[in-house]
Amino acid sequence: MKSLRIVIVSPALAAANNGNWQTARRWQRLLWPHRVRIVQQWPDALAQADEVMLALHARRSADAVLAWHKQHGGRGLGLVLTGTDLYRDIAHDAMAQQSLQLASSLVVLQGLGLHQLSPALQAKARVIYQSTLTRQHLAKTARHLRVVMVGHLRDEKDPLTLMAAARLLPADSGILIDHIGAPLDAALGQAAQATQAQCPHYRWLGALPHRQTLQRIQRAHLLVHTSRMEGGAHVLMEAICSGTPVLVSRIDGNMGLLGEDYTGVFEPGDAQGLAARLLACRDAAGGPALMAQLENHCALRAPLFEPQAERAALHRWVQDLTTP
Repeated sequence: MKSLRIVIVSPALAAANNGNWQTARRWQRLLWPHRVRIVQQWPDALAQADEVMLALHARRSADAVLAWHKQHGGRGLGLVLTGTDLYRDIAHDAMAQQSLQLASSLVVLQGLGLHQLSPALQAKARVIYQSTLTRQHLAKTARHLRVVMVGHLRDEKDPLTLMAAARLLPADSGILIDHIGAPLDAALGQAAQATQAQCPHYRWLGALPHRQTLQRIQRAHLLVHTSRMEGGAHVLMEAICSGTPVLVSRIDGNMGLLGEDYTGVFEPGDAQGLAARLLACRDAAGGPALMAQLENHCALRAPLFEPQAERAALHRWVQDLTTP
């Protein structure tokens, strides 16, 4: 295998510690023995040596995509579409639309993402599932149902739905909710503080180191994901590969990972529906069977998210990008 010089353009770097950065850093490792660097802006002082560009985000990386195309044409130019690309920007943003046309190949991170593209764009698109390590499946306490939600507090993640559901749960329901995420929106941080004060069974823990977050996912009975807009949330894979089933909003970004037949869903923004699902999972009569159903479904999806599968898909993509 010829070692190539690859540049990954990411709108966010290590300090942000968000999904774009995590994807870029993981791909840098998986693409070895290629020489891979991560930048926020391109071109830079090292640009002349780059042979392949993998750009994350059609709108936010549009300047880099255009600059590459002016120098190299479409050769070696791959574009990864995020949730905000697929479900917002490409419908109306001229720069995002330009990026779609200039890239020689497109990647979406879950199967239903292809549905947002025209037939012409689908012809040059592929699905690459992100990956995570399989982690030890821990025994869960029977004293209560422990629920965790992970995601920085911003509108796209819709944390208010979780908070509203927490208020709907009876105090003696035996359901305990941990909410992990930095307050990127100050008003949402204040709402989390207010919910915590009103609901003893809801705790907002703020941002936590990744290792601590994973430990809480492993110990939880359920991970809840209320997002309004997703390209393919990595935290869902982390839960699935930790033996923790999920309850998710019924949006393409979630169903494209879990399969359209997944039953652990509620409608976006439906706090009552989420609360009802949580109570059903805790119910003494039907809860164990429902939890077993969710666990079995998630276990069947787990092989999609193995690192060797993502690594093979990435190397095929790079090879195709550099093949005349």
